[in-house]
Amino acid sequence: MGLSAAEVFDELGKDYEKAFAGLRAQREELDWLLTRLPDAAKILDVGCGTGRPTAEVLAAAGHHVIGCDVSPGMIDIARAQVPAARFEIADLRTLTYPAGTWDAVIAFFPLLQLTRPEIDAALAKFADWLAPGGHFLFATVPADIEGLDIEFMGRPVTVSSYPVEEFRRRLTTAGLDIVRERIVEFLPAHPEAIPEHDLFLAAHRSAS
Repeated sequence: MGLSAAEVFDELGKDYEKAFAGLRAQREELDWLLTRLPDAAKILDVGCGTGRPTAEVLAAAGHHVIGCDVSPGMIDIARAQVPAARFEIADLRTLTYPAGTWDAVIAFFPLLQLTRPEIDAALAKFADWLAPGGHFLFATVPADIEGLDIEFMGRPVTVSSYPVEEFRRRLTTAGLDIVRERIVEFLPAHPEAIPEHDLFLAAHRSAS
């Protein structure tokens, strides 16, 4: 059994931000989103980590950003680094909002340490939370795995995921239209990291 997400990311802290600073695709997806948001959009950053780059970039563009993360250590760093956004300690498995709350929901890599039923529930919630015309940005490592014990940056973790087509199917079933998709190969800048193939998906809720 691996460490919990809170334990892993409390330990990693700023090392995680440094390891993934070179993931250009993440910033490119944010730049794409910025061209599609209304002024002063309400944005939820799920699994916000240290607040960089997601919350920092979006708050600097004048949007109202709330970041949530299960790791208290990450939230402390985010509050110090990105005072223009608001950050809360929260477990996405129990997090709730009314339907239509957010103009955008962003979930860059928070689902890997969940079980498959928890992944399904999270994706359905994220879709429900979007306002009409809202956007969902999602990133994960796609694979046909469930309850697999691995090492992530030197820490034991238990991970689950789905192949790309299953993520597509779940988002479509939740009422979203997939508008952007790509997979990039990336090697985190950490001595115990291994290359990974990262899936980035963007989906849209119809305004009607």
